[in-house]
Amino acid sequence: MQTNKDIDFQTKKISKLVWDYALPGIVGTVVFALYNVIGRIFIGQSVGALAISGLAITLPVMNLTSSLGMLVGAGAAARISISLGKRDKETSEKILGNSLLLTVILNAVFITLFIIFLDPILRAFGASDLTIPYARDYLRIVLLGNVFVSLCYNFNAMMRSSGYPKKAMITMLIGSIFSVILTPIFLYVFNMGIKGVAWATVISMFIGMLFVMHHFVQKSSLIQLHWRNIRLDRKIIGAIVSIGMSPFSMQVAASGVAVLINTSLLRYGGDLAVGAYGIINTVLMLFLLVIMGLNQGTQPIMGYNYGAGNLSRVKETLFYSFKVATCITVAGFLISIFFPGFFANAFTTDPELLNITKKGLRITVAALPLVGFQIVTSSFFQSIGFAVKSIIQSLSRQLIFLVPGILLFPRLWGLNGLWIAMPVSDTLAAMLSFYLLMIQLRHLKRIETGELVRK
Repeated sequence: MQTNKDIDFQTKKISKLVWDYALPGIVGTVVFALYNVIGRIFIGQSVGALAISGLAITLPVMNLTSSLGMLVGAGAAARISISLGKRDKETSEKILGNSLLLTVILNAVFITLFIIFLDPILRAFGASDLTIPYARDYLRIVLLGNVFVSLCYNFNAMMRSSGYPKKAMITMLIGSIFSVILTPIFLYVFNMGIKGVAWATVISMFIGMLFVMHHFVQKSSLIQLHWRNIRLDRKIIGAIVSIGMSPFSMQVAASGVAVLINTSLLRYGGDLAVGAYGIINTVLMLFLLVIMGLNQGTQPIMGYNYGAGNLSRVKETLFYSFKVATCITVAGFLISIFFPGFFANAFTTDPELLNITKKGLRITVAALPLVGFQIVTSSFFQSIGFAVKSIIQSLSRQLIFLVPGILLFPRLWGLNGLWIAMPVSDTLAAMLSFYLLMIQLRHLKRIETGELVRK
């Protein structure tokens, strides 16, 4: 029997459907980004420039923690959309149960290893004697609460893919609003410094996790979490990981590259250059998370219609996403080029850090208009279950193009060379994305004409 959600996926105008699903995702991710930005602003203004640098050192670790969420959450969400498109509710609920247990196991292993070897890891990631105390204080708290963050992220993605985009948005809003409230309380009332920001993060995500998990135990939910499905099924786990491996690989690669960038920044520009990169990366994420929110909305639309065989609607959704994503990245490019001080001054008043940040931001955004196309293309491959192409496309910027630039360009142009490596890799990765996309679109056309059978 068709539900209203089925009818919407199959018949509603694509532009309207995209915004019905994407707008809650965008609002949720932007609010989540703003809470991260506000936390960094509080740290930069109240604790100091070195605290910003210490927080930047934690970026590779945070990328690794979020990669666990993406491995399970993104893979499970895509598989649920495809299964619902095939009217296979039983498999969707098995995916839900397997995801819960897999998330807990992966987090237990990850957290144990990082807590035991935290100081050597931070040193290897570019921490100095001046910045390691800030990084250590922050991560000791955040890592212990990471299982709440992962569960909140994972089940939020599955909530959206099963047809509840507004409730998914509310989950993100709940966590972000609590964090914005708690951060200044812990910083200024309890005078807890960077530890207070960490506690605000953990408590807020725990509250968000309770909300999203409550949804899946209600009988009114389209798919429900049952005890009988909380067990590892090799076939289900393989299906989840095969798709989740793409965003997971991208985040792991991003973590490795962040380590290389931090150590190179420390070598060519010192602790303040590391802090400048932390600010620049935060600014860029404001724009890129809008695109990720867009992808969160389009993923269930493309996954469902691919599973149902409505390939024309898959392509229409893809092309509309390209238009929206490009508008976002062009806006980010123009704002960063003409008003870099607007962002830098929000984080710090240190003159040297301000100068490094403004110059670095202008260089790193040179190819930003192309990045939206690349991110949407990667999400497209993931949404329709073509994991290998998504992995290749995701890793291209981080490993194939960016790493050689980081190793070579600073030898020629010093600190500026590190900034230049980023737009160069963005441009080359966008070209590869275009090539892979053309191949995939020809493949879909052959399915439509009956030459190939849809997977």
